[in-house]
Amino acid sequence: VESDFAKSLAEAKATEESAATDYERISMENRLEKAAKEKDVEYKTKESMDLDKTLAELSSDRSSVQAELDAILEYLAKIQEQCIAKAETYSERKERREAELAGLKEALRVLESEVALLQSRVAHRKGALRGHGRMEPAL
Repeated sequence: VESDFAKSLAEAKATEESAATDYERISMENRLEKAAKEKDVEYKTKESMDLDKTLAELSSDRSSVQAELDAILEYLAKIQEQCIAKAETYSERKERREAELAGLKEALRVLESEVALLQSRVAHRKGALRGHGRMEPAL
């Protein structure tokens, strides 16, 4: 019985020592892992803050560049509108030609009335010269 007791006691001590060694080893691993994770959190927090700062700067840059691009595109559209010839529609051409014809007809009417007036003056003068003071109607 005593040898069984001594044997059980030796096994229990060996198991206890093994468990204590395992506990110390696992505790050490856990402390190292915890320290590594805390450093990771610290670095990642710093990196996150740096990225937030960079994001804010880039967003600001993008906003100003977008505003500049919008202004340039607006200016380009304005210039293209002025520079690029657009084909006239049939109705626009017809309207422009009708206005041109109306203007030409008006000019012709004015010129014809001026020619008639000049002819009547010339005839009037010729008649006055022929009749020495008498006026003859112009033809």
